[in-house]
Amino acid sequence: MAPTLVAAAVGALLAAALLGAAFDRRAVAIVVVAAVAPDLDAVASLVVPGATNALFHALWIPAFAAGALYWDTAAGGESRIRARFGWRGVRVAWVALAAFLVAGIGTDLFGSDGANLLYPVHDAYYRIDGRLVFSTREGVVQTFVALAADGPGLLPLSSPGTTGSHAIPTFVNPDGRPGLGLGADRELSLVRSGWQLVVVAAALATLAVRFRRRSRSLDDDGAEVAE
Repeated sequence: MAPTLVAAAVGALLAAALLGAAFDRRAVAIVVVAAVAPDLDAVASLVVPGATNALFHALWIPAFAAGALYWDTAAGGESRIRARFGWRGVRVAWVALAAFLVAGIGTDLFGSDGANLLYPVHDAYYRIDGRLVFSTREGVVQTFVALAADGPGLLPLSSPGTTGSHAIPTFVNPDGRPGLGLGADRELSLVRSGWQLVVVAAALATLAVRFRRRSRSLDDDGAEVAE
């Protein structure tokens, strides 16, 4: 699974990009928490076999949340979220959902371990592999979307296994099996490659700039003024 720090960094970048005028420390914290929330299934794997990248990585959770948010804020009557938290609450809720899906699930779906998207209805981890290059001989070459009838499908999905055969080691559960595994060797991964370090650094720099700009947009009484 992608390091939790990387998921948090991607969530922070989404917060900086999408929160708009709702951007503040509390909103960013909510979005980042949503981004790392799917990784809690590693803790659940201590009692639920094969829960890592499955229990909270299933698409049912964001699909249900999106339906509930849409009904409350657009399709239904008076919005409970808008009535209690105003327009900021609605914006933060949608951005948090995007962070859960993109940063929490997406970073693992496009990673080496994959995500069990339809668990528990269909037990199979999925991983998306592909490339996009420009060749002077072949032109644009991409393998993310199959355009030919004899291609591998719309997306180059591959499955590394099921919850019974594909154990994903984590710091919480190194061997992927239920139980604390007190004698197991534990490794806490913060970043695993150079590009992941770039993402984390970019997130820190972006947040620093956004918070600095926001602090300058406040008057002496602490009331936000237009930039």
